[in-house]
Amino acid sequence: MSKVEDATQSMIRNLEEKTGKSYAAWQQIARGSKLAKHGEIVKFLKTEHGLSHGYANLIAHEVLQSAAGSFADDDLLTAQYAGAKAVLRPIYDALVAEIQKFGADVEFSPKKAYVSVRRKKQFACLQPSTATRFDVGINLKGVAPVGRLEASGSFSAMVSHRVRVTNASEVDRELIAWLRQAYEQA
Repeated sequence: MSKVEDATQSMIRNLEEKTGKSYAAWQQIARGSKLAKHGEIVKFLKTEHGLSHGYANLIAHEVLQSAAGSFADDDLLTAQYAGAKAVLRPIYDALVAEIQKFGADVEFSPKKAYVSVRRKKQFACLQPSTATRFDVGINLKGVAPVGRLEASGSFSAMVSHRVRVTNASEVDRELIAWLRQAYEQA
């Protein structure tokens, strides 16, 4: 079983414990809404039932028979990796697979140009910035920029630091440790 599949199975196991309803019951609720679009189902489950984005997204993918946990069907996310930026998608996928391991309370919220990663508040943003560079914005309190962990500068006022990534092999233990630290502070 892959890391993404492991994370998905963990979320499914935790869903009933956190909500009192099984994965199947949540699928039935989503189907009962008669909504046909991924974003509509996610919004419904979050707004009407108080689910986190991660759980709502997982259920919506299953209900629509898409790849659970991949976020690939989201129109905003698909647009981010269109054209020349398509080569950066493996970086995004590697980051999502690692970040999902932090906990079931992680939420991925695609925007037009980036994906906000939240717990109680945003702790990171994932952005394909150019055709050759992916920026990982990280909110780290009390951590001085050093090496590839640089001050966010003009990148984004929503994060304190940025790590520039050019290929998926750079999604390493060091980067994941910074993201986990930000997650724990959120």
